[in-house]
Amino acid sequence: MDGLAAESSLGPQAAIDEKHQTGVPAFKEWAIVCASIERGETSLIFRKGGVAEGSKGFQFKHRRFFLFPTYFHEQIERTRLSREHDVTPRSDCVAITVFVEIEFSVLLRDLKPIQALEPLHVLQSAVLEERFHYDQPDGLHVAFLRAFRIRPVWDLPLQRSYRGCRSWVTLSGEPSDLKKEPVLIDEEQNRRRSLCLARIRSHVK
Repeated sequence: MDGLAAESSLGPQAAIDEKHQTGVPAFKEWAIVCASIERGETSLIFRKGGVAEGSKGFQFKHRRFFLFPTYFHEQIERTRLSREHDVTPRSDCVAITVFVEIEFSVLLRDLKPIQALEPLHVLQSAVLEERFHYDQPDGLHVAFLRAFRIRPVWDLPLQRSYRGCRSWVTLSGEPSDLKKEPVLIDEEQNRRRSLCLARIRSHVK
């Protein structure tokens, strides 16, 4: 059926690459979305791809990774959240507070199933529509997550290597004492997974 193609970026080769890379992968996401994931409100990541993704474009090339929060003015207005959930960047470092595992990811070529996923995220529908139509062809990568809060917070000094319009960065020096605690209990995680699959199943090839 039209609308969705299962991504192949999480196969055996991806697992091999993760084992041999130096440092740990992190995915750049809006800070306000990272905070929403940490609170248990959001279970999805949407991505079209940045201008520096390489010749193959964007891929969810890692299955397990940290979230690297990014900031810009008035992020809150791009979401359905109230002002009390706005976030303020730190000037001295980047605070890493969330680790995620991708349970499944898809490339959606139809806007309708994307709009039907609203209960699982906090973004404005206009934001997703804008991303969907940005560049050609139309489409949006969607990943369903299992999220974990990490303790203690991992404070990273700001580095030039973290800049640029790309989705992935590599972090070095992961603290040995980091602990990961699931954001959602298993029952709620399973409910959301079922909901997500039900909303997109008619678009699976």
